[in-house]
Amino acid sequence: MKILFVMPKVGAWATHGEHRAPNQLYAQWGAYIREKGYDKLEVMDCRALFIESDAMVAQVKEKNPDVVVLGDMLHSYGGYAIVHYFLDTAKRIKEACPKTKIILGGLWFSATPVQTMERHPCVDYVVMGEEESFYALIEAIDKGKNLKDVAGATTRDASGKPVMGPHCPLSKDLDKLPLPAYDLFPMDKYVGHTYWKPFVEMVTSRGCPSACTFCYEWDQYDPRHPEDFLTWRAKSPERVIEELELLHKKFGTKVVVIQDDNFNVDAKRVEKFCNLKKAKGNPIKWVSLGRAIDWINCEHILPLMKETGLFTGVFGIEVTTEEELKKVAKGITIAQIKKTIEILRKNNIAVVADIMMGFDYDTEAIIKQRFEFTDEVDPDILWIGYVTPAPNSPMWRIGMKKGWIDYDKIDFLKWDFLHPVMPTDHLSIEDLGRLGAWCMREFFSKPGRVQRIMTSPFDELAKLCFQDVMRGVSKWEKGAVKGEKHI
Repeated sequence: MKILFVMPKVGAWATHGEHRAPNQLYAQWGAYIREKGYDKLEVMDCRALFIESDAMVAQVKEKNPDVVVLGDMLHSYGGYAIVHYFLDTAKRIKEACPKTKIILGGLWFSATPVQTMERHPCVDYVVMGEEESFYALIEAIDKGKNLKDVAGATTRDASGKPVMGPHCPLSKDLDKLPLPAYDLFPMDKYVGHTYWKPFVEMVTSRGCPSACTFCYEWDQYDPRHPEDFLTWRAKSPERVIEELELLHKKFGTKVVVIQDDNFNVDAKRVEKFCNLKKAKGNPIKWVSLGRAIDWINCEHILPLMKETGLFTGVFGIEVTTEEELKKVAKGITIAQIKKTIEILRKNNIAVVADIMMGFDYDTEAIIKQRFEFTDEVDPDILWIGYVTPAPNSPMWRIGMKKGWIDYDKIDFLKWDFLHPVMPTDHLSIEDLGRLGAWCMREFFSKPGRVQRIMTSPFDELAKLCFQDVMRGVSKWEKGAVKGEKHI
């Protein structure tokens, strides 16, 4: 059985410059089914190899796979804009290779299997679960088993109607999974923020102990069991180091972004990871994401994290009053936001923070207060995101209830978190675009800010990232205000 994972050619966020990494969904699903005996696998990464759509389809037709897999598990470069490309690719491949089965999975699709299949007859199956569900589906297709019984997958009945299989319980022990199949990828072709290379985005944990109303990660779980998202599972420090050693020794990777939303939720796990990395002498430099409270819990090991290659810390401010933080279920306080920036800067770790706009209650005064607070606490890089509801999330339900979301009219190329896609009770989409552009201009044009960062003792990789973001500000504004698309 020939299985082909296809990554179409896509761009990246305006502030990310040249940015591409191995598709983690393909790397992890591919490794899992290969371990189970399905070794006729191939990844066609058109993003890394700059293969245009027509050439992509021609190559797929020539390879004549039994199954084509499409999807991703990371929102780290284009939000939901990439959904447009996956759906277009599915349609084009099905037209060229009608006998090839099309499987979708990962972000968006896992949470909307029925809607996806009803609207896109080219899609044969959607995986709602993880590796186990993907393998069970592949085996059922290969051996002619009853597809409707596959847990964690949506298939079609004899009439073509989508049928959701049973819920598939989550795997609790991620260490049992094989290491990602990086050997399937052109590993020398990946770059982050134009200057970080060779580059990889890693995933070392899944789920989240929090339940932020706006979080995009709600979209990767069976829509009947959104509580799965709240089950935090993590690979052991030993397993994470094993992957880092593979990346360093076999592929020469120099920079890694650990894309877990909460890598540092367990300070003891992070400390052991750092000590193992230090003992191995692993030189890979790294970036980590986490909530403010988790950064604070790691304050005592920040020097160790810095010593072992951490050069940038990322966290979400999102909103800037105690009342709002509770309203969006962020689980942090204003004091913790300020403390996080203080301790990261004290350890010469560059700070990337974001604020959001487009909550249903937002007014111009609220958004300007949000910016003024952020300007005062002074992160090194500001990322502004527009509320872009994920299926299953509380914000999705709010948007649907208020009539702001029409599933059949979603323009995925604008659902990239950098274009306003919904009004608020007080502001139009145009108002939100204008306010976002104002915030970006004000932040990055503040006298002294550029000089402070470029003359700081930060790692040069952090400074290069700052330059990359600066170059993308005008492009970001054109998207927010004029609706220009850039993924």
